Amino acid sequence: MSHRPSPGRRSVLRGSLAASAALTLPTTLGTASAFARSGRPGAGWGVQTGDVTSHSGLVWVRSDRPARMIVETSATESFRNPRRWRGPLLGAGTDFTGTTRLHGLPPGEQIHYRVLLADPDDPRRTGEPVPGTFRTVPVRRRAGTRFVWSGDLAGQGWGINPDLGGYRIYDAMGALDPDFFLCSGDTIYADGPIAGTAALPDGGTWRNITTEEKSKVAETLAEFRGNFRYNLLDENLRRFNARVPSVVQWDDHEVRNNWYPGQVIADTDSRYTEKNVDVLAARARRAFGEYFPVSTLRPGAREGRVHRVLRQGPLLDVFVLDMRTYRNANSPGDQSVDPQGILGREQLEWLKRELSRSRAVWKVIAADMPIGLVVPDTSEGGANVEAVAQGDPGAPLGRELQIAELLRFVKHRRITGTVWLTADVHHTSAQHYQPSRAAFTDFEPFWEFVSGPLNAGAFPASALDGTFGPERVFVKAPTASNVSPAGGYQFFGEVDIDGDTAEMTVRLREQDGTVLFTKVLQPGRVGQ
Repeated sequence: MSHRPSPGRRSVLRGSLAASAALTLPTTLGTASAFARSGRPGAGWGVQTGDVTSHSGLVWVRSDRPARMIVETSATESFRNPRRWRGPLLGAGTDFTGTTRLHGLPPGEQIHYRVLLADPDDPRRTGEPVPGTFRTVPVRRRAGTRFVWSGDLAGQGWGINPDLGGYRIYDAMGALDPDFFLCSGDTIYADGPIAGTAALPDGGTWRNITTEEKSKVAETLAEFRGNFRYNLLDENLRRFNARVPSVVQWDDHEVRNNWYPGQVIADTDSRYTEKNVDVLAARARRAFGEYFPVSTLRPGAREGRVHRVLRQGPLLDVFVLDMRTYRNANSPGDQSVDPQGILGREQLEWLKRELSRSRAVWKVIAADMPIGLVVPDTSEGGANVEAVAQGDPGAPLGRELQIAELLRFVKHRRITGTVWLTADVHHTSAQHYQPSRAAFTDFEPFWEFVSGPLNAGAFPASALDGTFGPERVFVKAPTASNVSPAGGYQFFGEVDIDGDTAEMTVRLREQDGTVLFTKVLQPGRVGQ
């Protein structure tokens, strides 16, 4: 028994959230001012929460015009005697987005909130309140915890298809009543324009909702913002956001396929007039911080970081990695010395330090790229590698050296309960890493689980690299490349930690929630 509240506890709220979603649906796909309604600020893009802790959480909203953000919280949805939080002024500097930090909240409780947008010149003029709910992190071990994870949204030109009901996978994830959603990167495809239609292999036609910003690759700040805004046109996603807090990380497609710091786009790529990837990345990072409630980023700020640790009570810490910002240039990955690697030295030392400090039973390492799956960088001739593994099953080389250092550290410090979760490769699989099968043996066995995409093209299973001895225990992937969501192969994962036994159950699921694979892990072990 996990001692979690009944999954039906949100049934009443779901009706009010659905009604709110219908009321606040954007009436046009144009700019913010085009949504003006009755002279009062509107929140047509919904609400969301992020980086929730035992006593705090971030609430996000976007207005259709300048407005003051106000949040009210209550122990019940009746909102009797609500607590009021005065948030920021929302303006053009942050694309009319903003977050308000709620603090001093009771742990392990259902928090009902509603966001009001007030006219800055007349606070009495407020828009329709938009409700939401989230659970704060419990401080009691026996409460248990459950979360879902996936990544890769609106990729390869497969966007919001109204004929299929849009991003239906969010309803399947929401039905599990998770404590939070770990979004493992590729939250947008800034380099992937979305056309009105696309041909399907069976002769049918895929139909997309489209916007001006998604008609080309993103280069300007406005275009990056438009990419994040595009996904919020989906009612399923807005409904999910109002019910489930997020823990979000980024990868390459928030900027450009397979990007790395210092990269210069070749003149042969005529899609881009801005060739400096660092310039594109700075704009993307700013938009990312504006459109997601991330505790280490502020809307409109140029500073901050994506990597962080989220304490989820006695049972779980989540270590969110950034395998993009600090990496070295993509290469064949055959160098015998590689101090920068895929994490950068500073982030690696941060991760080792935080893992050592953690007293949680389980330590989830949220990686935006897999460890032992070979991911080639096809954008630069195919000779370079994009992730960690480079296909040589021998001793660690290139970025593998940094991962070897981390795995050795976990073993020798006897850090228990490490599990790797990732997305990126557009199929789902479970890999067990075992020293007896590996060229590098100074580590304890561990599991890596892969899920995704949420709504993007599906691809065949990646090749394995034998350096760390992976065995693919389960995989589901198509045999063809870029299979549309209409063809299936859309996935998410679920992690359920029992409050009594502290066992971790990992389930890999299909788009409709069907369980494909289950693995139960035992607590208190350095490796398993």
